[in-house]
Amino acid sequence: MWTRSVPVGEIRRLGDHALLVGVRDAGSARALTQALHASRPPPVSELVGGLATVMVSFDPGTDPDDLRPWLEGVVGELDAAGWGRDRGTGEWTEEGTDEGSAVTVPCVFDGPDLVEVAELVGCRPAEVAGLVTGARLTVAAVGFSPGFAYLEGLPEELSRVPRRRRPRPVVPAGSIALANGYAAVYPSASPGGWQLIGRTTEPFFDARVAPYARLAPGDHVRFEARTEITEMAAPPTPAADARAPERPAHPVFVVTQPGLRTVRQDGGRRGMAAIGVPAAGPADPTSFELANRLVGNPPDAVALEATAKGPTLRCLRPTFVAVVGARPELRLQGQPVPVDQVVPVAAGQVLDVGLVRDGLRCYLAVAGGFVGPDLLLGSCATDLLSGLGPGPIAAGDQLAAGVISPPLGDHVDAGARTARPGGEAVVLRVVPGPHPERFAPGAFGSLASTNFTVEADSNRIGLRLRARDTTPLLAAGTMTELDSQGIVTGAIQVPPDGDPVILLPDRATMGGYPVLAVVAAVDHGLLGQCPPGSTVALAPITQAAAHHAWSTYRRRMADAIAGHYPVVVDSPD
Repeated sequence: MWTRSVPVGEIRRLGDHALLVGVRDAGSARALTQALHASRPPPVSELVGGLATVMVSFDPGTDPDDLRPWLEGVVGELDAAGWGRDRGTGEWTEEGTDEGSAVTVPCVFDGPDLVEVAELVGCRPAEVAGLVTGARLTVAAVGFSPGFAYLEGLPEELSRVPRRRRPRPVVPAGSIALANGYAAVYPSASPGGWQLIGRTTEPFFDARVAPYARLAPGDHVRFEARTEITEMAAPPTPAADARAPERPAHPVFVVTQPGLRTVRQDGGRRGMAAIGVPAAGPADPTSFELANRLVGNPPDAVALEATAKGPTLRCLRPTFVAVVGARPELRLQGQPVPVDQVVPVAAGQVLDVGLVRDGLRCYLAVAGGFVGPDLLLGSCATDLLSGLGPGPIAAGDQLAAGVISPPLGDHVDAGARTARPGGEAVVLRVVPGPHPERFAPGAFGSLASTNFTVEADSNRIGLRLRARDTTPLLAAGTMTELDSQGIVTGAIQVPPDGDPVILLPDRATMGGYPVLAVVAAVDHGLLGQCPPGSTVALAPITQAAAHHAWSTYRRRMADAIAGHYPVVVDSPD
């Protein structure tokens, strides 16, 4: 069973742009989340109710002390309404919760961890299935990945089943799993550390049909054992997202070679973490913003993110591009052209974005911004965790752009670029995490003297690290399974095997492993440029230092684009 991560009523920092509020249970988290949502101020970007916490994330640069009066005021209103703290114990309670919907899930119990779970419980595999199907389960919270519901109400025998010591890189969609007293169904293929005991073909998330997630907090679920299950017919394709903007667009490129993994990214999906939808967006937000601003676009316009090697594109009509990031070999008609600078491209010319030379990812922005395909949940960003978005571009694809909007810049000032690895290690500044009691004494400070290697199975979901020494980070004999709670990009989770994982934009929205530290927002661009095999050093800093560094960074970014490229815009066709 999990242990509480944040004491009831306590507010802790989760990095430099989020807070965790401790509550009694999932019902209390739902009540507080709903109340906060009704009055949240503009800097608050996400509210995620967990099993015993509420996460409040906000725009970097916001002083969390400015949000405390709002948080305390909402808590006071709940108390006055009779929802808040129990007068005798000081703990949070919830009253008057409506009954949810009832859902039956047909399934087969043949998961790869079923035998191990049976051994842990002390029974046969068939008895594990009987315990699960005989339980009346209730949705405690939704999160982790799109539509992933935490189901409480398992019998006592199954409450002892822990998470796996090392998470799987990919758990198949439809997997039925147990961990720390909860059951769940993985709605989509994603990483996960739960024990897999069965599978179903029932859909639990549809990004085009509101309310998107099939299960909501308070719903009731019953698993029904079958000897076999068949695939359900796919639902008819609904209309495109109603929030998709109507923009004039015209084809500007055709893809001749797509590169290793080239995907569309925009500013990401804001406000969707409560149903388990990752933010996505650029892994290196600094290079992404600079590329867009060079060609006169809004900083969150759609651009191409290329990993390791970029695409080869044939131009269909005159335009302007900029490539910023890991300094790829950039050629136009076979001749080298500069990165970090506006490049005019004529119809018929071939632009080749080659191998990167410094980092991992680069961004190609086109004047007017790439347009299409349809938005999903307000964004066309490609998300590796849940599969949302159009996915990697392919040979033969036509890429359209909007109308060019001068003025264009000329080049990126050298002082504004994402800092590149210089020397033995990439240095990432980190602030303390919210779970210090879960780690060995001095573990946070010891990061300064420990180098980590980025492992090969790292991706846009997270960097898996392996320490070059064997100094344990986790406190000896301490349970590491915590109440699942909202999580942020840059969080450094430490699973039971002791090897840290730094979360990236396609991360799960909730997690149950303790967080030792969080990469400061100012270094998220550099975080997205760490390739497998590289060395990472984590440099502890204070919250005040992180806030100051962010302010300095934004001032530098404001003056990052130098010069103006002379542009004459023809009338659109």
